[in-house]
Amino acid sequence: QVQLVESGGGLVQAGGSLRLSCVASGRTKYRMGWFRKAPGKEREFVAAIMWAGGNTYYADSVKGRFTISRDNAKNTLYLQMDSLKPEDTAVYYCAASVSAFYTVYSKDAYPYWGQGTQVTVSS
Repeated sequence: QVQLVESGGGLVQAGGSLRLSCVASGRTKYRMGWFRKAPGKEREFVAAIMWAGGNTYYADSVKGRFTISRDNAKNTLYLQMDSLKPEDTAVYYCAASVSAFYTVYSKDAYPYWGQGTQVTVSS
């Protein structure tokens, strides 16, 4: 089992920044990611990172604005969000997997999820 606890969401104006954190405990992770769900939309991939090697992956919509990183010693995943836009408004979820099944972009790849943190970007 992997337990995930997110923090760092909030309300910010367009163009501003926020940093999300996710503390993980339990089994050794293979990869971790961030997903988001806006009202009326499906949960979508935002970014992912391989826990050991650090390779990163981004959705086209956030590439160049968001940065995913991890601190192995603290077992913590981060998402630095810059140049935020109103369309980034969503509940953001931290996710983890302990295996390589499924593509990194698929929510099916991640059996472990945090409770979610709200990010609201005002125009």
